[in-house]
Amino acid sequence: MRVAAVDVGSNSIHMVVAAIEPDGRFTVLDRAKEMVRLGSGTLSKGVLSDRAMENGVRTLSAFRTLADRLDVTRIQAVATSAVREAANGGDFIRRVKHEVGWRVRVIQGQEEARLIYLGVRHAMDLVTDSPSLIVDIGGGSVEVILVEDGQAVWLDSLKLGVARLSDRYLPNDPPRDADLATLNRVIDEELADSRKAIHDRVKAVPRIIGTSGTMLNLIAMAGHEENKSADGKPHNLEVGANRISRVRRAVCRTDRSGRQKIPGLDSKRADLIVAGACVAERIIKTVSAKRVVGCTWALREGVLLDFIERHQKGIEELGLYESPRIRSVVRLARHLGETSRHGSQVAELALSLFDQLEATLELGAASREWLHYAALLHDVGHHIAHSNHHRHSHYLISNGELLGFEPSEIEMIALLARYHRKAPPKDSDPELAKLSPELRPVVRALSAILRVADSLDRSHFGVVKGVTVERSDNRITIRLDTGSDDAALEIWEAQQRSKLLRQVTGCEIVFATRNGVVAAAGK
Repeated sequence: MRVAAVDVGSNSIHMVVAAIEPDGRFTVLDRAKEMVRLGSGTLSKGVLSDRAMENGVRTLSAFRTLADRLDVTRIQAVATSAVREAANGGDFIRRVKHEVGWRVRVIQGQEEARLIYLGVRHAMDLVTDSPSLIVDIGGGSVEVILVEDGQAVWLDSLKLGVARLSDRYLPNDPPRDADLATLNRVIDEELADSRKAIHDRVKAVPRIIGTSGTMLNLIAMAGHEENKSADGKPHNLEVGANRISRVRRAVCRTDRSGRQKIPGLDSKRADLIVAGACVAERIIKTVSAKRVVGCTWALREGVLLDFIERHQKGIEELGLYESPRIRSVVRLARHLGETSRHGSQVAELALSLFDQLEATLELGAASREWLHYAALLHDVGHHIAHSNHHRHSHYLISNGELLGFEPSEIEMIALLARYHRKAPPKDSDPELAKLSPELRPVVRALSAILRVADSLDRSHFGVVKGVTVERSDNRITIRLDTGSDDAALEIWEAQQRSKLLRQVTGCEIVFATRNGVVAAAGK
């Protein structure tokens, strides 16, 4: 399975594409990033501009082309504060759905922080150097996550994004002292509750883990101060917290063109780095951090990891089953709580009986497939109630939206589950009457097999390991491989429920073990 995780941020839009293995392991195939500035002006005015939306849609269209070329089958796209806070954010989401074909989920700040934590947890050791504070400075918001012994113990999202602060509090370039004083006061006020929450848990946080473009760029600039070149790879680059203060002073005392000459600065961030440096410095002082380390894994990777965690069973099934039909059946069984070994065991026995009785019953490959799926789903009716669960199974299968099947096939599978116990199929049954006359004998024959297969796993302990069918004149002997297990219950049940098989084959049905004949089915 190939999945693309997309982060529609207030500054940039990011995408990471990964190939996911059935066991949940994954390989990153490609990354894409474009600085779109959805939050420019939006966070102060509360409306996405036409230009911002156009840039966003165009970027996502390009990402869609890349994803298609990489054979991506699932898209997980999230949008953060710029879209979340815009009065016309819904219009942008609808445009993306209409023009790009992607559904974008708008997430709240707490969820954003949780996903960032998942990304960082995968890429960094959060246990050895504890506690740590993860800081993600975006365009519209700042996410802070306190981590102790590898666990996120406190998460918050603050309206301190660099685009928001720059629009509101930094009208001059270079910034004036009064502008900076106002900005720092606003930052401290917004940080007040976070400061208290953190200090209630820990006295100090020695290490800050910085994610996102702004923090990573500040760390890269600080690295130059310490003669540590990030060389475009700031992951795990560690600098002294005091170096961030030096960077903050450097970017605040010059204008945009002067800032572009500072070693390590990404020129695209020259107009927003002042706000970012001020926020970073105030957070560092709030928790008395001594060190700052970069982490390139953040929200988009967290979205990917969250998808893997939530869909682990489905990913595993995708690797196990090539056919979308069998995947759909297995997923329905899992959704309805039928996760025991019983369904698979009955399916194995039923298919073995089918293969060995095929010459007698003259059924085709399609019948074998229907029997397989019915065996896997025959007990899903327990999701509603044990009593009459065969009828409940019929209803759930009929309405379960199985993918890749024609309506008549779904009804066939549902009827086989309906007739796996209790009364056998009769032409007068309303459910059976819906099928064509040609298919009704097929229901009888397959139901006969399923009833016997189900009885041979009566205890749900897999006592009967396999079956061998022997035909002699008008007698069919079903020889059971039970190993050293006692199969008395299974044999008794099979005797009671093999009448229909005797009728459709026209033969006496005898059950035997390695020790010889056990019993014949009742007349």
